[in-house]
Amino acid sequence: MLELPRGRISGAALSALVAAVRRTPAKHAVAHVLRAELGIAGLGDASVPRRPVPQSNAPLAARTNHERESQSLPLPAAGDWPRSSAALLAAYRAGSASPPAVVEAALAGARFLAAQVPSRGPLLDFDDARALAAARESAERIASGTARPLEGIPVAIKEEVQVEGLPARVGTSWMPRRPSAADCVAVARLRAQGAVVLGTTPMTEYGMSPLGGNVHRVMPRNAHDPDRLPGGSSSGSGVAVATGIVPMALGVDGGGSIRIPACLNGVFGLKPSFGRIPATGHGLDGGSTVGHLGPIAATSHDLALFLQAAAGADAGDPASHWQTPLPDVIHALGRGVRGLRIGIVESEWKHAPRDVAAPAEQALALLECEGAILVPVALPNAHHAAPVGYLTIGLETYAGVADARRDHMDELGLDMQMLIANLSTFGPDDYLDAQRVRSAIREQTAKVLADVDVLALPTTASAAPPVSDSDEKRGFVDPPALDAMCRFAFLANLTGLPAGTAPIGTDGDGLPVGLQILGDAWDEAAVLQVLAHLERTGAAVSRRPRSYVDVLLP
Repeated sequence: MLELPRGRISGAALSALVAAVRRTPAKHAVAHVLRAELGIAGLGDASVPRRPVPQSNAPLAARTNHERESQSLPLPAAGDWPRSSAALLAAYRAGSASPPAVVEAALAGARFLAAQVPSRGPLLDFDDARALAAARESAERIASGTARPLEGIPVAIKEEVQVEGLPARVGTSWMPRRPSAADCVAVARLRAQGAVVLGTTPMTEYGMSPLGGNVHRVMPRNAHDPDRLPGGSSSGSGVAVATGIVPMALGVDGGGSIRIPACLNGVFGLKPSFGRIPATGHGLDGGSTVGHLGPIAATSHDLALFLQAAAGADAGDPASHWQTPLPDVIHALGRGVRGLRIGIVESEWKHAPRDVAAPAEQALALLECEGAILVPVALPNAHHAAPVGYLTIGLETYAGVADARRDHMDELGLDMQMLIANLSTFGPDDYLDAQRVRSAIREQTAKVLADVDVLALPTTASAAPPVSDSDEKRGFVDPPALDAMCRFAFLANLTGLPAGTAPIGTDGDGLPVGLQILGDAWDEAAVLQVLAHLERTGAAVSRRPRSYVDVLLP
């Protein structure tokens, strides 16, 4: 039986392995091993619950009424770091800062971070001229008393969606640097509320790595340790917030790609309900049943501001028409947690390493002291979510990159070449059977959420993995590290339920870890309610990284 090296494979070993899987029958043996390592082989067991393939990927709502008691608490006080939208808006009103000065500082700061070795640069393509023009307009609006909710707030946008005048190359090298003709709907809505777009952020190739490496980009390292990965695939967006360049950034999450970099860089992230923020203007045409647009941000308030600006149906995205009206997410930040029922999926927590689980459990205990009710719940299918997620996003992406498979394989990174070669060994029945298991997971999760308000899980099963300059330059694959990133993420993607992460402590190496909160369909308010109270009690605190930019200072 073929044996692969345990852990990370890089350098000459990876080159030889990719050559074998692409050009010899070895790809079937390698795929067999990887199926076992990622839990996919276990889905073939007849005892795994299945339901008919769902006729719709609309999130299953456990209840129709999400009204709950409110303690009418004030907004959580923003910490010293990162600088929040509220801090910037207050500085604008006080005259101690102006949008043009802040935008200039942010653009210069991004270049300063990019010049570090290794790079912390969170921006890929800069839009200086348009950003400064928008900042000057914002200054005029503030002076005239016609400021909009995000007036003069700098934001960064993942290169996975279209930004007018900038290319959307989805982490690839082969796609032409063709400027997008228009903004995607989410970006246009942010601009309409006064946000100033600085540029795009780098991502992993096709968004298929949750770790944060991409040989086609100068990827930023982790904000807290230059020898660690930033997480992916919204890598630059996570680092942009954590280093203080922007208080909010757009990410896209198909299997944790918002929550993972937010967690690893010690900031907040929100994957809304599927379709809540329309995907109109996505850089790939293939579509996805698990991809969600959403924010990475400095505070829970920033998450709510972003969601309020970007949410709503759009004709270009049929999935966005399933949504119910967005609740008052700003008001939800003051509800507190008294009487809130938080489901603890005990079978999943048992699989979380102690240095990840312990800080999260302490945060939950603090919520319990504040009046939340911790309820042990059974979700036996939850451990199948990651392997079903790998199959779902993997095969949907495989179908969507047919042009790259046919004409540009040699131009892809070695990790992407290996992934495509392995995905080619799966058949239509593998995908359809995974959707039957997914259907059972969706129904079981909705049943559990009929009895509790939210579910609590670790965000990831480890803090940021290490990376070397050689791995960064030549590429690598690391199935155990990949699985540690996605282990608890895919449940929310497969169900389409909203899920957020808050930074609630550090592991033994002083690296950020997160607590993940999942809510009922269209109930982002409950998720934000918990994240805000974690901030209010001090359980969720972002730390200033070693390298940062304070855009409020001269």
